[in-house]
Amino acid sequence: MSSGVRAADFGTGVLSRAAALIHTLVTVEVLLLLAASPGLAALLLLGPDPANLPLAAVCLLPLGPALSAAVYALHHRSHDLTDLHPARTYARGWRLNALPALKLWTPLLAWLTVIAFTLTHFSATGLPGWWAVLLAGIGAVSLLWGAHALVLTSLFAFRARDTARLAGYFLLRHGRATLGAASLLVLTAALTALLTEALPALLAAPLLLSLLHSGRPVIAETEEDFTA
Repeated sequence: MSSGVRAADFGTGVLSRAAALIHTLVTVEVLLLLAASPGLAALLLLGPDPANLPLAAVCLLPLGPALSAAVYALHHRSHDLTDLHPARTYARGWRLNALPALKLWTPLLAWLTVIAFTLTHFSATGLPGWWAVLLAGIGAVSLLWGAHALVLTSLFAFRARDTARLAGYFLLRHGRATLGAASLLVLTAALTALLTEALPALLAAPLLLSLLHSGRPVIAETEEDFTA
C-alpha cells in the first residue's frame, strides 16, 4: 500500500515540481536562443553606431516568434516531473504563433526604431527638449503595449488588429499587470546598462515566466470575456 502511494505521488512533490520548473526553464531558454540565434549572431557583428539601428531591427525580427513560443511553452508547462515535454511544447508554440507574432512584432520594431533613431539624432531635429521626453515616454508605453500583446498573441488565436486593441485596452484596465511588465522592462534595462547586453537574453525564460505571472489577470479576463 505504502509503495503504491509513493509511486502515485512521484513527480508531484515540492522538490519534483521545482526540478520540473528548472528543467522547463533551461530547455525553453536554450530553444529560445536557438530560434533567435540568426538575428542575435548578426546583431553582434553590428557596431554601436546609431546609423545601424535599422539593421539592428531587422536582426531582431526572429526574436518575436522565439519569445512568443517561449511564453506558450511556459504557460503550458507541466508541474509533474514524470510528464515533461517542454521542447515539444515550444515547437508547437512556434508553429502556431510565428506568423501572428511577426504581424505585431514587425510594426512595433519599426516604430521603436523610428523613436530610437530620432532620439539618437535629436540635436539635428531642432525640436525643443521636451519633445525628447515625450518620445521616450511614447517608446516606454509602446514597450508595455508590446508586453501585453506578446502574452495575448502567444496564448490566444485572435486577429492581429484585435490583439492590438486588447493590448491597448489592458494597459489601463489592469494597472498591476502593466506595472509588473514595467518593472521587468526596468530590470532588463538595468541588467543591460550595468552588466552586459547578453544577460537579459540568458535570463529570458525566467523574465517571461514573471511576465506571465504578472499578466494572470489579463489572461483570466481574456479567457472569460473575449473567448467563446
